[in-house]
Amino acid sequence: MTSAFGDLTVIANPSADGDGVRTQLPDLEAALRERELPYALHVADRAEEATALAARALREGGRYLVAVGGDGTVQQVLNGMFDEEGRPLAKDPVLGVVAAGSGCDLVRSFGLPGDTVGAVGHLTGTNTYDFDVVRITTTGPRGERVVRYAHNLAEAGFGAAVLRREAGLPAWTGRARGFLAFWLTFARTRLAEVTVEADTKVYEGPAYNVVVANAQFTGGGLRLSPRSFPGDGILDALVFRGPRSDAVTMLPRIYRHGDHVPDPHIREMRAKIRVAVRADRPLPVEADGELLGTTPATFQILPRAIRLKL
Repeated sequence: MTSAFGDLTVIANPSADGDGVRTQLPDLEAALRERELPYALHVADRAEEATALAARALREGGRYLVAVGGDGTVQQVLNGMFDEEGRPLAKDPVLGVVAAGSGCDLVRSFGLPGDTVGAVGHLTGTNTYDFDVVRITTTGPRGERVVRYAHNLAEAGFGAAVLRREAGLPAWTGRARGFLAFWLTFARTRLAEVTVEADTKVYEGPAYNVVVANAQFTGGGLRLSPRSFPGDGILDALVFRGPRSDAVTMLPRIYRHGDHVPDPHIREMRAKIRVAVRADRPLPVEADGELLGTTPATFQILPRAIRLKL
C-alpha cells in the first residue's frame, strides 16, 4: 500500500505521557510496516527539534507529517508547517496524529482512536478534514512579541496559571501534581479586569479565566468549549466572569457533557477574524497545554489552513 499524500514524516516525542510514548514506538513501526506505509521516523527530545524536523520535511518536498504524542507534540509539529507570515510551507499539507495513549485532546473532537495501532489505521486512505489553525501572539518576559500556532484551545488566566504552577511542582508529587496545582492556584486566584475583543464585539469587566477555542476538549477530557468545531472558521471566546468559586462548582458540568454553557456567569463571544485579550495585570496564556507568554494577547483564525488526516 502506498500513501495518497506521499511518504510519511513521523515525528515522535518519546517523553510524552511520562515516557509512555517511548514504549509505543515498536508497536508504531510494526503497524506502519504492516500497512506498507512508506515512512521515516524521527525521535525529537526537544520541542525545537520537532518543529525543525517538520519544517525541513516540508521544505524538502514532503507533504504528509504525523505527530506521535499529546497535544504539545501536535503543536510542536504544527509550528513547523508555517513560515513567519503564517503561510504553509507546502501546498495542502496533511497532518496525522497518533496519540499513542497520551490522552491527546485533539483526537477526542473527531472520535479518533487514542491507541497506537488503531490510530495508524487512520493514516491510510484519502479521508481528510480541512482544519482551522490559530495564530497566537503573546507577550514575552522582556515585553517582546511571541508568535505560536495552535490547534486546540487556549486560556488566559486561571487555566494557564494552573499549568504554570503544575510545571513548578517537584517530580515526587507524581500524578497528584495536577490536583495540587489546581488547589494551590485556586487559593491565590483573584478576578482581573479584562477587555476581550471578538471582532467588533467587546467585553469589559471582571474575569478569572478567558478561553479562546478552536476545538472542544482540554486537560485530558475537559469539554471546556462544547460549541467549537475546528473547521467552521470561527473562534469561540468564553469569558468566565466569576465569582471565583465557579472554578470549582462548574467542574461537574464541564466534565459531564460540557453543559456549563449557556450560563449567566459566562460571556460567550464568536470571532471570524481575531480575539484580543488585555487585562489590568499580565495574565499567563497557554494553548494546547503549553505555556506561551502573557497578556496582552491576540488570537487570529487561519481558516482551513491544513488538512487533518481522519
